[in-house]
Amino acid sequence: MQAPKLRAVRGFPLQAKGPDGKPIQMLGLADSQQISPKMVATSPATQHILPLMNGERDLDEIVSSVGKGLNREFLEQLVAQLDDAGLINGPTFEAMADKMRTDFDAADVLPPGASATFADQLVGQGKEEKPTDEELAEQAPVKLAEYLDKCIDEALKNADDPAFDELPKAVVVPHVDYPRGWMNYGAVWGRMRVVERPARVVVLGTNHFGAATGVVACNKGFASPFGESHVDSELLASIQTKLGGDLGEKLIANRYDHENEHSIELQVAWLQHCLGADENGEFCKVLGVLIHDPSVNGGESYDGNGVGYEPFIEALKAAISEAPGRTLVVSSADLSHAGQAFGDQQVLTGDDEQAKAFREQVVKHDREMLDLLRERKADELISSMSWQQNPTRWCSIGNMTAALKVTDAESVHLLNYAAAIDPQGLSMVSSCAMVMR
Repeated sequence: MQAPKLRAVRGFPLQAKGPDGKPIQMLGLADSQQISPKMVATSPATQHILPLMNGERDLDEIVSSVGKGLNREFLEQLVAQLDDAGLINGPTFEAMADKMRTDFDAADVLPPGASATFADQLVGQGKEEKPTDEELAEQAPVKLAEYLDKCIDEALKNADDPAFDELPKAVVVPHVDYPRGWMNYGAVWGRMRVVERPARVVVLGTNHFGAATGVVACNKGFASPFGESHVDSELLASIQTKLGGDLGEKLIANRYDHENEHSIELQVAWLQHCLGADENGEFCKVLGVLIHDPSVNGGESYDGNGVGYEPFIEALKAAISEAPGRTLVVSSADLSHAGQAFGDQQVLTGDDEQAKAFREQVVKHDREMLDLLRERKADELISSMSWQQNPTRWCSIGNMTAALKVTDAESVHLLNYAAAIDPQGLSMVSSCAMVMR
């Protein structure tokens, strides 16, 4: 605490009440890796202090570097808050991380996260009192099933082909929250309700918060309000064997990155609901894998020490070819992240020419990149994104192209494209629904 080293944190605006009861703007700070559940609320001016907390300066040096009225008493209080929330390196954070790792390794199935929170919200809608735990356990699966069916019905109401003729090799589905991505979730999963049930589902996601610098697999199953999907440990072991000793171990070394990662977990409720259970009441086995961005560092892991993009694809492809039964590959992917929330200066909303041109440019870029995927030009998509430096911040280049490469799909069809803008006009996230046969 005397020479604080700030961990990776995310900042966001907070509204609070001042001593006079009037609203004031605050800065919220939270753990980017989501290991700590705590948050710190502080003055927006703190943003000038945080970059100096690199572990190389003591408190007095930070005070003198910032100036502008900063005193040691305020800084000590801030550091104490950050330490309590596990946002600086030290014993407090290490204890949080150790507990998370211990709990993770002790479980066979990861508990539901975003899907359960959303289902609980559905149960609580229109109720004056907070639902009890018993009410949530009983009603959450029912309410969630009703919501997913409603999404499917609305997404496919005008579709000429509301069902797949057979189980596809792979699909691309969003991992944005359900209210923003419902149309594309429904467009894919709704068409899956009558197909042959696969032996397993491999969900390729995006590592939003974790420590891994390359591909990282999960050796646990996943749960949703509907129940549990167990891990396909045989497929995972086969992949590890094909990667070889060192890389095989590295594939799950950062398995803890899956603890709070939503890009896998959000698909589980959909696959359980639409693919159903077998005669024994068991849902499809699942293997979750997070893929890094292959447009960075030529597909190698970011630091050269993790599992690279191409070696993993070769290992997964070979493992699937030897596994019994059919495998469905799911690319859990979001596309562009644009707007002031992501660092752009241009506003998104409004009818002025600049805002309109900005939105159109994002959509145009999405369409051009999706065309490369439709033409099965995965390497060209990666090269183009690398050359352009991913201008609209696609977050799932890795898992989308990996799905195509792993399956050797002969055709890629775009079912739907959509972009959602938040009510404040600060962010725009686009996604798509695709099928690979």
